[in-house]
Amino acid sequence: MAKRPTDSSTPSKSAGKTAPARAPRKSGRPTSAKRPAKPRAAKAKPEAAPKVEAEARAAPSPAAAPDEALPDLEALSMNLARAAMMAQAAMAESAMSQAGRTPSLNPDPFNVGPAMASVMSGLAARPDKLFQAQADLFSRYMDLWSSTASQTQGVPTAEPRPDKRFKDPAWSENPTFDIMRRSYQLSADWMNELVSSVEDIDPRTKRRAEFFTRLLTDAFSPSNFLASNPAALKALAESNGESLVKGMQNFAADMERGGGTLKISQADYGRFKVGENVATAPGQVVWRDELFELIQYAPATEQQHQIPLLIFPPWINKFYILDLQPANSMIRWLSAQGFSVFVCSWVNPEADKAGYGFDDYLEKGLYRAIDKVREQCGTETVNTVGYCIGGTLMGAALGHMAATGRKDVGATTFFAAQHDFAEAGDLLLFTDEHWLEEIERQMDEAGGVLPGSAMADTFNALRANDLIWSFFVSNYLMGKDPPVFDLLFWNADQTRMPKRLHMDYLRSMYGRNALTAGEFELGGVRIDLSKVTIPLYFQASREDHIAPTRSVYRSARAFSGADVTLTLAGSGHIAGVINPPSAKKYAHWTNDALPGSFDDWMAGSKEHPGSWWPHWAEWLAARSGPKVAARDPEKGPLPAIEPAPGSYVKVRS
Repeated sequence: MAKRPTDSSTPSKSAGKTAPARAPRKSGRPTSAKRPAKPRAAKAKPEAAPKVEAEARAAPSPAAAPDEALPDLEALSMNLARAAMMAQAAMAESAMSQAGRTPSLNPDPFNVGPAMASVMSGLAARPDKLFQAQADLFSRYMDLWSSTASQTQGVPTAEPRPDKRFKDPAWSENPTFDIMRRSYQLSADWMNELVSSVEDIDPRTKRRAEFFTRLLTDAFSPSNFLASNPAALKALAESNGESLVKGMQNFAADMERGGGTLKISQADYGRFKVGENVATAPGQVVWRDELFELIQYAPATEQQHQIPLLIFPPWINKFYILDLQPANSMIRWLSAQGFSVFVCSWVNPEADKAGYGFDDYLEKGLYRAIDKVREQCGTETVNTVGYCIGGTLMGAALGHMAATGRKDVGATTFFAAQHDFAEAGDLLLFTDEHWLEEIERQMDEAGGVLPGSAMADTFNALRANDLIWSFFVSNYLMGKDPPVFDLLFWNADQTRMPKRLHMDYLRSMYGRNALTAGEFELGGVRIDLSKVTIPLYFQASREDHIAPTRSVYRSARAFSGADVTLTLAGSGHIAGVINPPSAKKYAHWTNDALPGSFDDWMAGSKEHPGSWWPHWAEWLAARSGPKVAARDPEKGPLPAIEPAPGSYVKVRS
């Protein structure tokens, strides 16, 4: 007999208490008040039922199997009812929490409607092309039906194309799910190709239509629905519905965590704590002000390079992506290579920072941090790293230094950083004026800062299958616990952004590409990147969807007066950067030249196995001066304030 749920939330007429075991029914009693009893086969007398049930439990036999199926069906029905009630309650609570909020005045913040209207107009203007597309769709379905018919005759079909959504064998082995999968892929491909084929419309408008068509077709994948996902249905049957109950518990918890909106959990957040099992590299906060904490890390060698290394992470994320675990900590690895490592840990801004802009982050951020590192180490120069948007600011700062005569940075490295935004990828779609107005509305509601969840939602949308739908299926349809994954824990630990800084970044960089156009002003100076002459090292990631490879390549070439070294790493925006040599993963490509196009660079590049870190460390060591006695962060001119990782990084949004 299947075990019944014992959760105290089980719905029943007795105010949620667990239903008692059902007594044997009297002979001839109908199972429903609405349905007359059907004639039954001869059974043991009612009074013998307890004895029969006891014997069945004591010595199960094949003959007893049909009787044992009833409790399974009963438990399944009960759990399905529980799951439905949990989902209904969560949705009702969400509706109540949203009732008092002012609705958005813009029903189409991404301006998808006009983009799709342009696509439809383009198709209507070419009826011959539309007719050809319809004929192509019909032909594809004819091929599908023919292939399916052959499959029923035992003729093997072609191997399914790789798609993580359909990795369960049932998608290919079960004829029903196989044709469902192939029909979906056929239709989705056709729709996306149709939109991409439209001519004579604005390229950015077309790209917006392509992006949201892809989002739509991804959302309608049969893998995202319980009734059409064989793996979810199997889990449902094997658990008597408990998997769906657990899934709806996860759903309700995520609705509550999001304050009435669904905030999908990507990791088991309770398993990590900053400073205890992530961000544990030893060091000290040696400076703190209103904008950042300066962390100096303890040496791992008896001697260090004379010129210290100061890392500026993006202010849209927390710095400990560079120090997740000892095995993949770039900070620990750099210390072990003999570098004196400092990190700027940005404050998680409140409404009082709403008016902070690029000038503030330059003067009160970069320049002040550089000055404090020089003071702590007693050096004339420092070497710097700018990661992502931190690299955008660092590049602009180098232009400002070149214009004003500052010479306190000897060499700079850029991780996945953009300065030329002409080929900045799908993020360009989020800089339409309609969307910028929506962003401003959100920031005004939040008191002048962009909530951390807003940027997280944007980045998740860029990889919806990996960062939205995979967790939707796993957490809710399958009822699995979110994974214990440090990277996804960090990914969800977002920060806020000041309104002035963020809007200037979106409009100046993505909107006008002002930095490489010579139209961006910083500290009262118009920036010219070609005036920068110090050595630069650019790292790009081959599968980066946030700072695309071609965009980083254009950025490297924008520093035409500098000695530029560029390395291409495997993987994406994060894993391409955080790839320790010990992992022996991916590859990297180098090329001493920097020709006019990325394709030419790639054609002349050399592939190397494993991490790019050693290549960078060799470049950096040659520009970091001789070895000196290791620096103890507790014994420098700047007093130690508290142990790393400090306090600012622990502030949650």
